[in-house]
Amino acid sequence: MLGILWGLVVLLFAFWVLGLVLHIAGNLIHIALVLAITLAIYNFLKARDV
Repeated sequence: MLGILWGLVVLLFAFWVLGLVLHIAGNLIHIALVLAITLAIYNFLKARDV
C-alpha cells in the first residue's frame, strides 16, 4: 500500500512540474501537490510509529 501512495506522490509531483512549466491547470496542480505532500508526511510519520 505504501508503494502505491509513493507512486501517487511522484506522479502528482510530475504533473505539478508540468503545470508549472506549461502553465496548465492552474490551482488544481498546486492543490494536488499539497495533497501529495500531506499524504507523504502522514505515511512517513505512521511508518515511524510502528
